[in-house]
Amino acid sequence: MTAPQPKSSGRTEDRVALSARGLTKVYRTGEVEVHALRGLDLDLRESELVVLLGPSASGKSTLLNILGGLDTPTSGQVSFRGVELSAHDEAAQTRYRRDHVGFVFQFYNLIPSLTALENVSLVTEIARAPMAPADALALVRLSDRLDHFPAQLSGGEQQRVAIARAIAKQPDILLCDEPTGALDSETGILVLEAIEKVNRELGTTTALITHNRMIADMADRVFCFGDGRIVDTWTNERRRPAHELEW
Repeated sequence: MTAPQPKSSGRTEDRVALSARGLTKVYRTGEVEVHALRGLDLDLRESELVVLLGPSASGKSTLLNILGGLDTPTSGQVSFRGVELSAHDEAAQTRYRRDHVGFVFQFYNLIPSLTALENVSLVTEIARAPMAPADALALVRLSDRLDHFPAQLSGGEQQRVAIARAIAKQPDILLCDEPTGALDSETGILVLEAIEKVNRELGTTTALITHNRMIADMADRVFCFGDGRIVDTWTNERRRPAHELEW
């Protein structure tokens, strides 16, 4: 799949980056079926920050994995900038993940034997047009930790290295699955500030999963999940800066 380009007309924030239509996901174990997604429709617009809010097992992570090309739906379609992502073409899915998507998970998955700079450099070596690893770490305020190993970093610093690694290849989409789930509130705010800064300065379309209602205040739009469906959605008139959040 060649890299799709955004349309040339209309405001950036009005254009659709990712579109999902009629997504279902059914997991089968023997005769038991678990419906993780139930006919879900969703649009993510260019450069916006959205929060996917809801309890565990409500379908948020399943959706994020499908949007990011890590999983395929049982039925339904996902399109990136108007180009449908074929569920049957693994090579195209791999190129999509490599060239267009960055992932941040609850657990950092850093390589213990590599420094922060080296962990980020691993991604830039295979990216199309990466930023310098040191610049990515500077963006998340870790310029003074380049040569530190994960064991020498706090949990929040490790998560910010993971964010730098995700955005160093300059992805169009950043997908964050409970990025503050393993952190206390003070440290979590620093991580959210890094995500906020990436969205604002790079214009990266960002989707962030959380079960924490307070984090929803920092989003442009919020999608509330329940039992594999979007049960509510709203637009924040004002994005609340991450440093103002409390929980």
